[in-house]
Amino acid sequence: MPWPLAGVSSAVVFEPDRPRGTDGLVRLNSNENVYGPSKGTMEAIRAAVPSANRYPYMRYDELTTRVASLHRVKPEQVVLGCGSTEILRMAAQAFLGTSKKLVQASPTFEALEYYTRSVGAEVAAVPLTASFAHDLDGMRGRAASSTGLVYICNPNNPTASITPRKDIEDFLGQLPSTVLVLIDEAYHHYAGESSRYVSFLDHPINDERVIVVRTFSKVYGLAGLRLGYGIASPAVASRIRAFATLDNVNGMVVRAAIAALDDQQAVREFVKRNADERQEFFNQAMARMLKPIDSHANFVMINTHHPAAEVIQHFGKNNILIGRRFPAMDSYIRVSLGTPSEMLEFWRVWDLLPYANMHHH
Repeated sequence: MPWPLAGVSSAVVFEPDRPRGTDGLVRLNSNENVYGPSKGTMEAIRAAVPSANRYPYMRYDELTTRVASLHRVKPEQVVLGCGSTEILRMAAQAFLGTSKKLVQASPTFEALEYYTRSVGAEVAAVPLTASFAHDLDGMRGRAASSTGLVYICNPNNPTASITPRKDIEDFLGQLPSTVLVLIDEAYHHYAGESSRYVSFLDHPINDERVIVVRTFSKVYGLAGLRLGYGIASPAVASRIRAFATLDNVNGMVVRAAIAALDDQQAVREFVKRNADERQEFFNQAMARMLKPIDSHANFVMINTHHPAAEVIQHFGKNNILIGRRFPAMDSYIRVSLGTPSEMLEFWRVWDLLPYANMHHH
């Protein structure tokens, strides 16, 4: 039986609070889990260290089987990668190339676009809708038969917004049968389940064209150890796997990931902390007459009504790193949620901006 979380001391789950990096910077720039990895996961990492001299072949099957059983799929449907970005690279190599096209949103996570260009394929980027969802009608218009791949990051990075599940299903129904759709659920755990957001792994549809990607870099707190996975039909999975780097999963992360999957209590605790911090961010923003984009992730995007580069520079001078510039949304900044004390520091520095107190109408 799962324990009621209210009665659980968070000390069980969390490592002791880590002080700021030795460089004194507050890092609100890469959408990391500031509290992870969990205590149990850290123990697994420490236990793996003495085997650093050994290749971890023996454990690949165990990890693959664990991921497969978590999502109720066959092990041959699972592809492991050095971060989910490696799965994006493999997919670009498998399904794109000269005379092929990737269709994606603008702005969205850029790794796949980068890999697409590196294999000589074209990128068609369609602006998000007014509600910051993927413009699926516009994307369908660009998805001719030469399209190899459509990329849907949901929740979307950098906007933290979601594209409704029903809209994605309708979109899939209208796509040419040759076009594969890669759904990137990196921020899945933070989205919460609702009628609008439903994971394609938790509630799969029987469609050979769908590839779903997840990562251990976000809620599980393992960004520095690099592990992600893709789930696809066995045929599509083997086409993707053909482009894997051999031995692409390191010995620390194999054990860490198995421990992290066992530690679902920690996941619930991480998600709850994030929800509380996100709510507090919105409270602070509203108090300053700011209206961030509604967030379904562990970061928030906010319109500053001024050039983002200027705002980013201001925070940098004050030892706070925030997300990079997204040219498609030039007055918006992306802020990863940190600890309560880090967020107090963020707002203190925000209030030093010359236009912090001007009301925007």
